[in-house]
Amino acid sequence: MIALGCDHGGYPLMKEVIAYLDEQKIEYQNFGTFSEEACDYPVFAKQVAHAVADGKCEKGILICGTGIGISIAANKVRGIRAALCGDCFSAKATREHNDANILAMGARVIGPGLAIEIVKTFLETPYSNAPRHANRVAQIED
Repeated sequence: MIALGCDHGGYPLMKEVIAYLDEQKIEYQNFGTFSEEACDYPVFAKQVAHAVADGKCEKGILICGTGIGISIAANKVRGIRAALCGDCFSAKATREHNDANILAMGARVIGPGLAIEIVKTFLETPYSNAPRHANRVAQIED
């Protein structure tokens, strides 16, 4: 299951992501927000991050205007490796090398077509578990 969260700036793009997940029959839990009414992104970042860190959800997707604030907030939760991605190469690399468990995107930075390709890449790319990457992920966790 995928944990979803966004603020008001990310809400329109999150609707596009949800349509893709529904089309692909990928299960998710949506922690909100549910409108374009102004709200605070750390609230939703924290909920998604805890759902992933606690094992209730396998991965997460967070969206705000730039993706920066929401990824910073998510990374405050122990066990979270949230990666801000604006291209498919970064989404693939962060899964393979960093075992990122939350994808962050900026709705004011990328359009819906690219966002869906990034989501697809992030969700489909496995962690390589190569010794050099596992060592680095362990260092991050410490």
